[in-house]
Amino acid sequence: MKLLTYLDKRVAKIGAVVEDRVIDLSGVAPDMISLIELGAEGLAQAQAAVDAATGAAPLSSVQLLAPIPDPRRNVMCLGLNYAEHIAEQTSSGEQADLPEFPIVFTKATTTANGPFDDIVLDPAVTGRLDWEVELAVVISRAGANISREEAMAHVFGYMVLNDVSARDLQWRHKQFFKGKSLDGACPMGPWIVTADELGDPHDLRVVCRVNGQVKQDSSTTFMIFDVPATIMHLSDGMTLLPGDIIATGTPSGVGFARTPPEFLKPGDVVECEVERIGSIKNQIVAAR
Repeated sequence: MKLLTYLDKRVAKIGAVVEDRVIDLSGVAPDMISLIELGAEGLAQAQAAVDAATGAAPLSSVQLLAPIPDPRRNVMCLGLNYAEHIAEQTSSGEQADLPEFPIVFTKATTTANGPFDDIVLDPAVTGRLDWEVELAVVISRAGANISREEAMAHVFGYMVLNDVSARDLQWRHKQFFKGKSLDGACPMGPWIVTADELGDPHDLRVVCRVNGQVKQDSSTTFMIFDVPATIMHLSDGMTLLPGDIIATGTPSGVGFARTPPEFLKPGDVVECEVERIGSIKNQIVAAR
């Protein structure tokens, strides 16, 4: 299934996308995390509601929110998880050493943004806003010390995510968190494609376009740490919770590594796409 969160008369509801229509699932659960916590029974109830539906709203008529608009805790992210992204950051152009373990940072919960909502750029805060298309994983059930073999059983589904980054803040503070955590700096969606529908997530094309021009174009095939490895490492001594969001890293083509460097400005439109999931599109707007 494709599961989303949307506004209906200013009330946030969850729904399922069937072709180009949205079926209301608010009778199954009040929000996406609650649905995820219901486990297999929740998905069965959602499918039953879809099968029994007699009416549905056109997808084009509703406003989509982030599938999980209020994450229960910070979005967990992998840095430098594509070899070519590591290479593009070295001044010599030589291949840098690959990480032995995942490089992990987080984005604040207030970064969550809708798949088609604006991203606010305040020039008093940053002048170097960058794009990063990523495959995001949503956790289905709680678990700690999850083995690689058990990891995929803890995946609820997948989304498209843009790890919007303020590079000047990232470099100034000598760590990732602040530069990654501006309000609205994590648009995601447009929906969650459930794990059973997507199947193998390790051969998906990932593309980012700015104003229609391709900036990133790669495949999840080239991730250094795949989804099972990522879940294994993150859950080592730390319980993952239903609804946790994991961003799996970005390929080469980011703005700061270009010659000359490129950064987003008001009026730019950023589109991030992951094959078989969908695309999100956000306009950069100036702070008022």
